[in-house]
Amino acid sequence: MFTSPSARAASAYKRVHIDTGFSTSNPHQIVVMLFDALLLSVGTARAALRQNDVATKGVHIGKAVSIIGEGLLESLDSDSDRPLVANLKNVFGYCINRLTYANMYNDDAALEEVTRLIKVVADAWKDTQGQGASALANSQ
Repeated sequence: MFTSPSARAASAYKRVHIDTGFSTSNPHQIVVMLFDALLLSVGTARAALRQNDVATKGVHIGKAVSIIGEGLLESLDSDSDRPLVANLKNVFGYCINRLTYANMYNDDAALEEVTRLIKVVADAWKDTQGQGASALANSQ
């Protein structure tokens, strides 16, 4: 069954439990919000790590993993053979692995690495102004 990219993006956004207002008519902006929430979660986890607040660190790393796995990965066209889609899947998968490692070993360098990688992708996405949204949106 076909659902619109904006509906899928909105659904992914809701699944990762991010509380903010958004319009389901603009999937590009929803993905921008996912990136922003991801960076905020990683930043909060880093601050909690510095304060030895293990519980808060774990909660925010878990949110970051959910945003990537249930939000950003879900928004990719799973049937695409485009190199960009494959590269994004690899980057997102790598970030999930690094977040998991950071959580297990209290590794701030891993969290910093995820921040740097995601900022590059987020900035590139923001620069597209929605032009790449239809190419990357999952069409299932």
